[in-house]
Amino acid sequence: MRPKEIGIVGFENVVASHLILPADAFAAAILEDGFGGRIPCYKVWSIGLTKECFVAESGLAFRPQKTLESAPPLDTIIVPGGSGLRQPQVSTRLTEWILSRAYETRRIASICTGLYALAPTGLLDGREVTTHWRVAGDIRRRYPSLRIDHRRGLVKDGPFYTSAGLTAGIDLALALIEEDYGKQVALAVGRDLMLYLATKNEPDESRRLSEYESRPIDRFGELVAWILRHLDQDLTVEILARRAGMCPTNFNRAFKSVFGSTPGDFIENLRVNEARRRLSSRGKTLHSVAASVGFSSATAFRRAFERRFGAGPANYLFDGKAAAGIGTSSKERATT
Repeated sequence: MRPKEIGIVGFENVVASHLILPADAFAAAILEDGFGGRIPCYKVWSIGLTKECFVAESGLAFRPQKTLESAPPLDTIIVPGGSGLRQPQVSTRLTEWILSRAYETRRIASICTGLYALAPTGLLDGREVTTHWRVAGDIRRRYPSLRIDHRRGLVKDGPFYTSAGLTAGIDLALALIEEDYGKQVALAVGRDLMLYLATKNEPDESRRLSEYESRPIDRFGELVAWILRHLDQDLTVEILARRAGMCPTNFNRAFKSVFGSTPGDFIENLRVNEARRRLSSRGKTLHSVAASVGFSSATAFRRAFERRFGAGPANYLFDGKAAAGIGTSSKERATT
């Protein structure tokens, strides 16, 4: 698996934590290969306007790895905040560079006052955004087409993220990690960084990650429970690997070592077992049951069912009659 490349832009009088915290979070995002190996999810590049060192508002000095001109193709661009963006020569260069990269970059994000570089591009016109409360009024006057709400800590609108608040940089990074690799990987990063995270189901509450430490996650056990709730959906190896927080190329082998079968065979058995249970309910048809457990065709459903039980699904219908529109053999049309 090739790591996703993240570019974090730096400039004179940047906010140091907007560079450091997201970079640390991305560096902590690791996938297990199922055999004790660890695969990095991201490659982070610090990008300067020039190759010279720049000094943050706090006095910390940074030497960029790349310049705007030498930066490689990027999956995501992040623009930190800082008083340096009030300098036209800085904000204008960044705005022009963002525009030159916009249509080849999957995501673009700003942290707090980083919006001063992103807003002039016009890419956010008509979109919802957030920024630091101190500059929200000024941003609103300068760019009236933006739908700004500084009370929100993180806003995603299309491929654009904007963030605000004391922990804006880390909140942004965790949101991007969860989008790419799932909640489990984001939680693991939070544990490594000793953070408090709020779950989507409890948006107004935060949980100590030590709670998760004291209740170790059985990643495959949770995965099977999730599969059972989503049998009607497309359950590819890539989707399952993401849910398990593992590398897709190694997920098959790890899964087989635990369950003794491939993910495809395992899911097929779950589907036909659940289908048999549903067929015994009044009012069900072969067609509705097949679709409800994720079979795309009547033929695939019938063949899988016969492999598992040695008889066609029609034998298990509540009334013993096959539904119209489903191709069945004479054996299937027999009643019990």
